[in-house]
Amino acid sequence: MSILPIYQTWTWRGFPIVYQAQGSAGPAIVFVHGFGASSGHWRKNLPVLAVSCRCYAIDLIGFGASAKPTPKLEIDYTFETWGKQIADFCREVVGGPAFLVGNSIGCVAMMQAAVDFPEVSLGVALLNCSLRLLHDRKRAELAWYRRIGAPIAQKVLNVKWVSEFFFKQLAKPETVRKILLQAYQRSEAVTDELIDMIMKPARDRGAVDVFVAFTSYSSGPLPEELLPRLSCPVLILWGVGDPWEPIALGRELAKFPTVKKFVELAGVGHCPQDEAPELVNPLLLDFIVGND
Repeated sequence: MSILPIYQTWTWRGFPIVYQAQGSAGPAIVFVHGFGASSGHWRKNLPVLAVSCRCYAIDLIGFGASAKPTPKLEIDYTFETWGKQIADFCREVVGGPAFLVGNSIGCVAMMQAAVDFPEVSLGVALLNCSLRLLHDRKRAELAWYRRIGAPIAQKVLNVKWVSEFFFKQLAKPETVRKILLQAYQRSEAVTDELIDMIMKPARDRGAVDVFVAFTSYSSGPLPEELLPRLSCPVLILWGVGDPWEPIALGRELAKFPTVKKFVELAGVGHCPQDEAPELVNPLLLDFIVGND
């Protein structure tokens, strides 16, 4: 018998935040999606883990069905902001500390939460953590001719009509499918359901401004700066076929003492939780049971 998700709304800083909740007993888990995704990206994980855990999947502010307030005027889209959102969610909705599970930029957001507010985190599981390769400090290490491309693109995208045109071209089903087929190693996991899930929030008012705000965000924390500051155990899972976050660089994160286990997932790309839930779910459950 499957457990159906319950969609609820939580008000944070005056803005509606949408989340899913499943499970009524056991340790709490908070799932945090990556860029352009939403709580629905955990639809293959929550029903399984909710059998023995209290599971929550949140739409970060600016993404999914959550509010998309105006950048800078109403909110700053930074990892510090998302970290505070996650910490407040643990306190006000979950009712206490939780295991934090994230994918891509969601990993950085939840590590920020665990560093700034260690009392909310029982443990952290990173699934293909964003390495933030376009960060200012990482670009500074490149040859000059490789450093200039991203800043130019960021300035161009900050021109309103350019960003609106670019986003309109990007937010097409065929374009989204091509991007996902690049990111996913298992092409059968790129379904119409997944594409619709990503497309729907892109139609919301404010989605273009959030996109520009995040693509212009080249500062803030790096994962290698947050990892050594964590006071809770860390599990890292990495799809070997990820074209965006190279596993060779991911392996460097495993060297930090806070990382208890690093697992390589062969034949899997950037989103292991969606591509290979049959591999990810048992690993997450073992980590949670072992540290509860």
